[in-house]
Amino acid sequence: MFKTLTIAITLTLASTSAFAGKADVLAATARGSGGTWSVSATIKHADEGWKHYANSFQVLAMDGKVLGTRVLFHPHVDEQPFTRSLGGVKIPAGTKKVRVRAGDLVHGYGGKEVVLELGK
Repeated sequence: MFKTLTIAITLTLASTSAFAGKADVLAATARGSGGTWSVSATIKHADEGWKHYANSFQVLAMDGKVLGTRVLFHPHVDEQPFTRSLGGVKIPAGTKKVRVRAGDLVHGYGGKEVVLELGK
């Protein structure tokens, strides 16, 4: 029994990075006109330190084309959720909606996204 318990504890400790999960966008806003926008994203992720943290967010057209990427250069272990902005995002005229997603070092993109309606 002791051997089984030791193996279970070892497996649990070895896989703790997987427990942080994917980075989620909780909210987003956009301000702009004339095709150039500033997009802010509020992101939540169980940052664990330099090996597993939310490291970017992207603004995408509804068809998946990346319109802008904000790289996050450090973990936010003690600041959750956190909000960051990306200026100078070129959004084609006539675009009514964009998607905002966040990524982390371990899982990449794939957490909760937010769809923004522009001009509202």
